[in-house]
Amino acid sequence: MAEQDAVVDNRVAAVVIMAAGAGTRMRSAIPKVLHRIAGKSLVALAIDTADALAPERLVVVVGHQREQVTAHLAEVAPHVTIAVQEQQLGTGDAVRAGLAALSDVSGAVVVTSGDVPLLSGETLQELVATHRVEGNAVTVLTAIVPDPTGYGRVVREGDHVARIVEQKDAAPEELDLSEINSGIYVFESDVLAAGIAALEAKNAQGELYLTDVVAHARASGRRVGAQLLADYLQTEGVNDRIQLAERGAELNRRILHRWMAEGVTVIDPATTWVQAGVDLAEDVTLLPGTSLEGATSIARGATIGPDTTLIDVEVGENARVLRTHAELAVIGPDATVGPFTYMRPGTELAARVHVGAFVETKKAIIGEGTKVPHLTYCGDAVIGEGSNIGAGTIFANYDGVGKYTTTVGSHSFVGSDSVLVAPVQIADGAYVAAGSTITSDVGPGELAVARGQQRNIKGWVARKRPGTRSASAAEAALASEAASGAREDSE
Repeated sequence: MAEQDAVVDNRVAAVVIMAAGAGTRMRSAIPKVLHRIAGKSLVALAIDTADALAPERLVVVVGHQREQVTAHLAEVAPHVTIAVQEQQLGTGDAVRAGLAALSDVSGAVVVTSGDVPLLSGETLQELVATHRVEGNAVTVLTAIVPDPTGYGRVVREGDHVARIVEQKDAAPEELDLSEINSGIYVFESDVLAAGIAALEAKNAQGELYLTDVVAHARASGRRVGAQLLADYLQTEGVNDRIQLAERGAELNRRILHRWMAEGVTVIDPATTWVQAGVDLAEDVTLLPGTSLEGATSIARGATIGPDTTLIDVEVGENARVLRTHAELAVIGPDATVGPFTYMRPGTELAARVHVGAFVETKKAIIGEGTKVPHLTYCGDAVIGEGSNIGAGTIFANYDGVGKYTTTVGSHSFVGSDSVLVAPVQIADGAYVAAGSTITSDVGPGELAVARGQQRNIKGWVARKRPGTRSASAAEAALASEAASGAREDSE
């Protein structure tokens, strides 16, 4: 019951995410908040964090290149409300645009940013809990950072926050302060609305500062508190590609740390990348050079890598996948894949399937225990259980206009260097001789041989390639054979 009460206490009336900035230092045609780390856009990560509060309303304030951002939000977070900041006139103006979409809001309103990807939902929950326990009108999330340059400084009076002063407006003694404003707040809605209405652009940048709402609350006799966050990296934003890479590496480190704590072995965290949407079971082993992306899931006991990329792939228990690139595929339990295997969308491997070196699959459904060991293209195929596909086999699925399916039955054998020209069916228990080009169906238990009869033409090299090294080698070999035959006759 206590846990349920804590969840209720952490609910808020609204969250406003500021995502309207131009992000000019990114030097990109893509809006800053749409750049990705851990497989998600910065703004999607911010929404995931905000969702931990189960807000009644969630507003994202857009502005720069808003068409792109709005289209992305419709895809990844259709539950959010979009608010538009027509001109980028500061954080206060951004929140004013957000409040316009929350005209009837009452209660606690959390304000955060769309470019702080390391911020956790637990941190926001703790911030809201502090806000309520202390009875604050405003609560600011703060941190002490190694270099506070560029951040707003928190000016305290005891355990209260007196004001927040921006870098360009700070006096020398204020610049010496090490506690910074993260730009993340909890406001009581009435205080926020009144403070926003009173904002004036009387500062060095000519902008409406959200931080001035803090001073307005103090002037109104309301309590302003702060929660100092020990993990200051959660407050660090992304302003350029360098910071994007740094935050991405740190988020990946944290993701790996969580999975290792839950029973996953990561041999080399420095070369292993796991995105936010991946799911791993206990006793999974990730070898160096592994990248798991999208909605990939790995079952207990599976080993992935080295040098493997899986995108939206389901891997069964105790499977082994090495030096493989796979996307939108299913790998069954106890299957082995690789090395140097390319699995394209629609591939489904049943239990104990072996797909080996230099094999490419596409929309291939392969039955239990079947082997496709090496040097094969297997596209638009259905293969039964216990069959063997010889080296160099081509499933010829495309005639220049359409794609067609080849079916190979259970416990069948396709010899090396065969071409199966779709649409064609090879029945259960059938054999295809090596080097065959199969254009017609093969019945149960039949052997299909589709190749020209071998014919050796004597003297062809001497007549057609005279004076070549081949001709000299052949002449010497023939002379040796003749001499050997003469000796045998004399004996």
